[in-house]
This record gives sequence, C-alpha cells and structure tokens, in this order.
Amino acid sequence: MNQTMKAVVLTGTGGPEALSYQEVPLSWPGRDDDVLVRLAAAALNPADIYFRRMGTYVQGEQPCILGHDGAGEVLEVGPGVHNLRPGDRVCFCNGGIGADPGTYAEYAIVPEALAVRIHPKVDFCTAAALPLVAITAWEALYERAAITSAEPVLIHAGAGGTGQIAIQLAKLRGAQVATTVSTPAKAKVAQALGADLVIAYHEEDFVSAVLGWTKGNGASVALDNVGGDALHATFRAMAPYGRVVTLKGMPEGDGDWTAYNRNLTVHNIMMLTPMWLGLAERRVEQAKYVAKAMTLVADGQLRVTISARFPLAKAATAQEYLASGAAVGKVVLEIPGDPETSS
Repeated sequence: MNQTMKAVVLTGTGGPEALSYQEVPLSWPGRDDDVLVRLAAAALNPADIYFRRMGTYVQGEQPCILGHDGAGEVLEVGPGVHNLRPGDRVCFCNGGIGADPGTYAEYAIVPEALAVRIHPKVDFCTAAALPLVAITAWEALYERAAITSAEPVLIHAGAGGTGQIAIQLAKLRGAQVATTVSTPAKAKVAQALGADLVIAYHEEDFVSAVLGWTKGNGASVALDNVGGDALHATFRAMAPYGRVVTLKGMPEGDGDWTAYNRNLTVHNIMMLTPMWLGLAERRVEQAKYVAKAMTLVADGQLRVTISARFPLAKAATAQEYLASGAAVGKVVLEIPGDPETSS
C-alpha cells in the first residue's frame, strides 16, 4: 500500500495557523499487536486545542498529529493480532499527545487491545465521538464518585460532549441530575437527555439553585468541567461527605474552608494519564468502558450528539468552532472530506 498519507500536522504552538494539511510518512507495519485503520472519522476534544497552544506532553521524531478519538475500518493486522481482522469496524482513543500520531489523518496505527468493535447500528461519526468522553464520564461517575440510585448529582456544562454523556450515565444509575448551561438552546438539549434541573448560570446562581432543589441538603456528587471559581463555588453546593470530580485540575486552596468543613472528597480526572505514562493495563480498562458505552449506544440508552462535521483539511476551522463555545455536543472530522467545504 501507499506509505504516505494526508494528515493535519502541528508545526508549532499557537493559533489555528499552527495546523498544516500535508502529506506525511505512514510507518506501517507497526508493532506485532498493532492494527492499521483506514480512518473514516475523528472527533475533536478541548485537549487538542490545549496541545496546539501549549505543546504536547511527549516529543517524538515523527510529524506531530493531534487527535485522540478515531473510527474506521481495519485494513491490515500485525502478526500478534488475534481477535481483529481486515474489514472490522473499530473505534478507539489513542495518540495525539506527541510521539504516536493522532487521528487527524487518513490512517491510524492502534494496539489491538485498545480498538473497540463498532456495533452495526452505529455509524463512524458517532463511534469516533464516543471514546474520550465515555472514558471520562464513566471513570468520573461510576468509578471515582461511585454514584448510586436517587443521589442528587450536579454536572457542569451539561450540553458539552462530556456533559451530555455524564447526564445520561447518571440517569442510567437512577440518579437525580442538575446541570448548568449557558444558552436556551443548550438547556433544551440537557432537558432532552433527562436532566431534572437545568440551570442557566448566566442568569441564576447555580449554588442557590442546587441548594433549593435539594431542600438545603446539597448535591451528593458533582462533576466539574469548568474549574477555577466555578469549582470553589461547587463546594458550597455540596452535601457533607459529598464527592467532587474535577476535570480541570485540583483547586488552589480552599479559601473559605468549605471543602474541608464539609468533609468533601475531591477527585482529579485526567484520562490521558495512562497513555502519557504508558499504563497498559489501565488503558485496556478504558477500552472496556468504551465497549460498554458502545453497547448502550446501540441499544438506544446512550445518545451521542454531533454538533458539526468538517472535512479533515478543515481541522483548524473545526478547532476554532469548538473553541468558540458554540458547539452543542461533539465536533467531528469526516475523512475523506471535501477541502473546499465545511458544515
């Protein structure tokens, strides 16, 4: 096969101009347990924009290609691959932090253990949009917070990619869900996904809203995807012995001692850590979360919302759209796509 491919390469740090659509080498065959995937779709995540602006975690010799989430068809397999065959449809979360190339490309090389079969009912764009957000929400709510039936749960940014999955996973456990949103359109999405209380945080203090909703008791669990002042305010919306999971890093201090006095447990989630540190067993566990989420999607119990689709060559435009805050759900690159048009 052709040993080059089209890809969007990170040429430096900075704005969207740091992304260049070009021909790059395709280093196949890979390791014995790798599969070669012809990508049909890749999903964007806020981490992609962070790495473009600040630089990647790992410095590699190959051209730096961003993107963690991908979906496509297996073309070839390494000699150590046992369960996948050419023609299988798979999705995965791999690459995009430097070193191993990411998914803003025509092809991806993926360890078999991380590739999840796509259910026949699920299309490539939906499958590509699923892995990172499913891993994040599953680990946050089911593993770290261990939510139980009827618990009041606060989920910030409920109309975003992770927020939408989190609302649905919480409802599947029987929890009561409050969520924050920024616009009426996003409020409608959150309500449609099952949120019991939708708080327009530009118009209403979410702490007061949650305390009123819980009759002064506070939420048992919170998922923070905002950080900063919003995370500190979240502590005031919590019940004693509540569990807070943040995706934005641990807060600097606890100015009014709220977290301390309420005996809150605060968890940090950075789902790229296993890839960054090479924690192979943990990565296999994450792939299992994706497989479980895939089953829920196929059964109609979990919905993935695609906000916009762009061709691969328009990845920079897609990142600008994601960064604008206009997206309601996931932003996806379709591969191949027409470089002259975008959604």
